[in-house]
Amino acid sequence: MALDETTEELARAAAAGDHRALGELLRRVEPDVLRHCAKLLPYRQDAEEASQDTLLAVARNIRRFEGRARFSTWLHIVTANCARTTYRSLKRRAAEQSSGEVPDLRADPARVSVIAGARLDLLDAMEALEADKPDLAQALVLRDICQLDYSEVAGQLGIPLGTAKSRIHQARKYVQAALGDAYG
Repeated sequence: MALDETTEELARAAAAGDHRALGELLRRVEPDVLRHCAKLLPYRQDAEEASQDTLLAVARNIRRFEGRARFSTWLHIVTANCARTTYRSLKRRAAEQSSGEVPDLRADPARVSVIAGARLDLLDAMEALEADKPDLAQALVLRDICQLDYSEVAGQLGIPLGTAKSRIHQARKYVQAALGDAYG
């Protein structure tokens, strides 16, 4: 999400408590947020749910935006986190609806496109990485999902550039191993 300077200014004003700026900011970023969620979640309804959750999270937490980084960077992180939370929630609901049976949450090739199935598998791998090694997951989300450059990842995490690169490399290896031979 590359947002223009007007959007960045609206974010700073909203963070300072300007409610009008917040309303305008949410209106301006909504299409980008939905597009970003749709890249992560294969079904439109799920992407819309994550998009609404993201906009709500922005509205609730805008005062936490300190302006040290660009608003677009902060928004990327919030969006990726909300999309992953939506996915976890959908998995939990599916498990609860199955009446105690453990459902096979792998993508069914008869019902899901190859791209959508790959996204679901990636979200599963990311969830496992986050549970196992959250430091690596943060770095990977910032680099590969939010598409920040390495120095921005290091800055966001408050770590040296070499450490950021190492974490991203380790995270990619972990995810690749979790995805297995089908994605190698």
